[in-house]
Amino acid sequence: MIIQDAKRILELLKQIRVLDEAMAELAEQSEMARRLSTIPGFGKTSIAELAGEIGTLNRFACEASLALYLGMSPLTHQSGQMSRARVPRQVNRRCKAAMMTAVARHIGCVPQSRMYYDRKRGQGKMHNQAIRALGRHMVRVIWSMLKNERDYELRGDCPVT
Repeated sequence: MIIQDAKRILELLKQIRVLDEAMAELAEQSEMARRLSTIPGFGKTSIAELAGEIGTLNRFACEASLALYLGMSPLTHQSGQMSRARVPRQVNRRCKAAMMTAVARHIGCVPQSRMYYDRKRGQGKMHNQAIRALGRHMVRVIWSMLKNERDYELRGDCPVT
């Protein structure tokens, strides 16, 4: 039984490689995927998922609606001393997972993003909350990149605020 499981795992890994190659070929044809690939830490799978699920920016009125769709802006309900957040219905769960993964990897590549993440953690935010806060900032960057048709630029003198 162990040998059968090992063979099945090897078959699945081969299928994953084939799918990754096909996804990379399709992503090369997309201008959005090409621009997203300039962001450090954003992997091929996350880029392909984001570009495929977003489609076109014409679907979104502003960057806030894109952030809502990507799951980077939770809805908060406050009344008096009660405060809670909930996940909006408009969130694309696949996009949110891809964005969370990409942003978590982005932290390791860009020192300014690491400083922002550390500052949020220092403010008492949990890991996922800090990642989502940085993700919200990254949505602003992505929106600007795609609207202005520019690639990602890393500036050494400009920390993320």
